[in-house]
Amino acid sequence: MTEYNRKLAETLRSFSLEPSLPTIEPPVQKHRRLVFSGVMLTLGIGAIALVVLWSEVAPLLKTMIEPNPGTAAGKSNVSLSEKEGSRAVSTVSAAGSPRQASLPRPTSLAEITGSGFVVAPRAVTVFSKYEGQVASIRTRIGDHVETGQIVVGIEDISADFTLQQARADADAARFVLDGKILELRQASNSLRRNIALSARNAVSTQAVEEAQTARDMAENAVDQARQTYVRAQLGVSMAQERIDALIVRAPIAGTVTRLDAHVGGRILARIDSIKENESLLTITDTQSLAIDADVAETNIAALRPGLRGEAVLDGFPEKPFTIEVQQLWPVASAEKGTITLRLALVDPPAGILPNMAARIRITTNPTQRQGDISQ
Repeated sequence: MTEYNRKLAETLRSFSLEPSLPTIEPPVQKHRRLVFSGVMLTLGIGAIALVVLWSEVAPLLKTMIEPNPGTAAGKSNVSLSEKEGSRAVSTVSAAGSPRQASLPRPTSLAEITGSGFVVAPRAVTVFSKYEGQVASIRTRIGDHVETGQIVVGIEDISADFTLQQARADADAARFVLDGKILELRQASNSLRRNIALSARNAVSTQAVEEAQTARDMAENAVDQARQTYVRAQLGVSMAQERIDALIVRAPIAGTVTRLDAHVGGRILARIDSIKENESLLTITDTQSLAIDADVAETNIAALRPGLRGEAVLDGFPEKPFTIEVQQLWPVASAEKGTITLRLALVDPPAGILPNMAARIRITTNPTQRQGDISQ
């Protein structure tokens, strides 16, 4: 076939009435889309109808599922009762806890709890009254001392010199006083003699007056000398007091709980030692201990002196003992929202020490039986 005949055949074929070639998307897939859309539309319409007609359809379904009407009714009643009970419990829970609703509400707080520490109300920090050097220490930490017992000896050479000088001045003043007293006696004798001679007209009146003046002057000199001697004696007493103060004695009976002094150390006078916080030692009366405990300030209305409770120390957890409210602090703590109580110890266990941690429980109802606070 020539090229011309081939092109002519293709041109004639394009004018043919035969169906064209199949398209890329077959008609079968379009049909499937239409079927799927119809099914989804039917399910949607059925769901809407079920929701709308549920109140009428539900009894029929229930009757079909439960073949025994009597049994079904009984179960329905039981379910209804359980629902009503649950609703009642829910109502109580909304108003308050069911346990709280079933118990009577107390008119006042029965117990007040808190924590604190053992304190020693009688504790004395000992300072030296005068400056000096520690010469001896006659006690140790933990020793028991009695009132007036020597605890520290202080040496001050200047104090010894001052005492010696004061004694010398007192002796000199005494000698002067004795001389003035002798002059007064002589003046008094001269006056008496002149008065006697004047009575016999042996001396003039002027001589008597001069003797009277001499006696008065001697008497005045004695008074001045006596005052000087008294001042000298006062100087001796002051110097002796300084010497005595260098022997430090225990101001109270108790236990030495702190000892800062050491032999050979230089100490300041009391006024300076207080500023520098340099004490010799601290004595604590461990026989009169108490507990200072903090409780919530909301309990103040129920607190008063005389209330009793129970305390447990962390050092003696198995030995609770009785406590009694002695005092309420006059101010509350703004930082903690608490108020401090001073509690007396009633028959505490042996071996309690200051600063021990304590837990306390105070009974505001006297008829209530105390339990074990450690639980």
